Amino acid sequence: MVFAFFLKGVAVGVVIAIPVGPVGILCMRRALFDGRLAGLVSGLGAATADAFFGIIAASGLTAVSGLLFDYKEWLRLAAAGFLVYIGAAALRASPPPGPVQPRGRETLLADFASTFALTITNPVTLLVFLAVFAALGLSGAAITFGRALILVAGVWTGSFLWWLLLSVGAGIFSQFLAPRHLQVINRGLGGLLLISGFALLGVFLYAHFA
Repeated sequence: MVFAFFLKGVAVGVVIAIPVGPVGILCMRRALFDGRLAGLVSGLGAATADAFFGIIAASGLTAVSGLLFDYKEWLRLAAAGFLVYIGAAALRASPPPGPVQPRGRETLLADFASTFALTITNPVTLLVFLAVFAALGLSGAAITFGRALILVAGVWTGSFLWWLLLSVGAGIFSQFLAPRHLQVINRGLGGLLLISGFALLGVFLYAHFA
């Protein structure tokens, strides 16, 4: 029974992580241009945020979920500003001409924190967790505190496995690309991040001024 809960959590973590949104684009870009470790640590930040949502969904922490939804518009604005910033920075940047230099501890910590924060700014993910857990009978009275911890550990593991696969795959893929191809990919990913940021900003402005 315990292992079954863990496996269900792994499946939920993978399903939640797979859709490629701004966080996925950011992790891929870092894996391609900053090294596999940077992409992996960035994915770890996203996986930890997914586990945080899983804790809320499984244990019914309505005060926390209510707070997230009360401030979802301002969280969206913060996410929009960050995406515009990193998208514009990516468009201006050029891929390193030689091997990727190892990133320092503080830079890796910033990679982790940025994807964690970016994932947390989308509380809609919490609704997905609530719906999936309810459909699987993994919420409310059907789950104890111990089972909730096991479930969340599975969610974290599943999400992390996906980010591990994405980061390692992107890092290996980059080794077979010429600098001109990397430049095109860099600008493409930067453009997508920039568009995502402006889209979120448009949603915020429409909600407040339309």
